[in-house]
Amino acid sequence: MGRLVRQESVGGRMLQRVRVDPVVLDFGMALAQPLSRSVRLNGFATCLRLEEVYWEVLSDISRVNDCSINALLSYIDREVHLRHGGVKNFSGLIRVVCVMHLLKAGRVARGGGHAQVFVS
Repeated sequence: MGRLVRQESVGGRMLQRVRVDPVVLDFGMALAQPLSRSVRLNGFATCLRLEEVYWEVLSDISRVNDCSINALLSYIDREVHLRHGGVKNFSGLIRVVCVMHLLKAGRVARGGGHAQVFVS
């Protein structure tokens, strides 16, 4: 399955066939809505704004590690401070952590490696 899309080029317009995976496009838009939650990172209260899909991934990571989302986030915050001196964009870091968790889970499911999850 594919779609024709217009692509501008220096010499004019050209059409290019692009494959569209309906699985990727078939999701509830609610997962893309940002959601702010109050969290406590190592004793300090703050607000973290992430799209709903990332909160679901954090919930899965927490469930695997038998801890709360707050404990997981505190662990990540503490480790990034110890290893790298902190991070300017904590929300961005959490998004990357979620994506990396999903990528590693996919590799394990295909038999290509060991699962690595966070432990608090």
